[in-house]
Amino acid sequence: MPDTTDATIHKVLSIDQHVALRTAATRLAAEFDGTYNAETIERFLTSSYDQFASGSTVPNFLPLLAERFARQRLQALARVEGRHSDGRPVVLFLCTHNAGRSQMALGFLTRFAGDRVVAWSGGSEPGNEVNPAAIAAMAERGIDISGEYPKPWTDEVVRAADVVVTMGCGDACPVFPGTRYESWELDDPAGRDVADVRPIRDEIERRVRRLLDQLQTPAG
Repeated sequence: MPDTTDATIHKVLSIDQHVALRTAATRLAAEFDGTYNAETIERFLTSSYDQFASGSTVPNFLPLLAERFARQRLQALARVEGRHSDGRPVVLFLCTHNAGRSQMALGFLTRFAGDRVVAWSGGSEPGNEVNPAAIAAMAERGIDISGEYPKPWTDEVVRAADVVVTMGCGDACPVFPGTRYESWELDDPAGRDVADVRPIRDEIERRVRRLLDQLQTPAG
């Protein structure tokens, strides 16, 4: 990667992490070959890294998080710019911390729809980790969301969505003309134990199933 990227990350990444970030750039370049050039990919990877660097308590995972987020953003940009269209609807779940409600909704939609729907999530003020009670509640349904991570939304991600479902982010939620929005009024699972999260989880499941019916993609 170029020197500007190295200068940005020099103070917080070890040599191994530098290598990991360069390797991520190589993988993304291969995935988006013919769609975006190396400069665009490196710019998205670096800015994605910056999104997590200030608040992360697990610096060893920063290159991986940056790569995953950059991949999602590049996929979204390709849809917005008309460089990629596979006919699948894109659903974006937004809440405040992207640690509970939106992650459970993402888990249910991914389980029920598989690869028939593109599902993303984000938060206005991303937390440091997914709510452990939400992870436990979803595990009771056989859905593992422990590998997810709180992340912000970006303009290209919101603009690429066919449906944006907001859950308590209020005026902070972005609005773009022509995009379908749904507001789901749900209790925030933050600070609650698993017993209190279960009713929230069950209501999210009902709403995800209804949304898939509306998208003519019934839950599998």
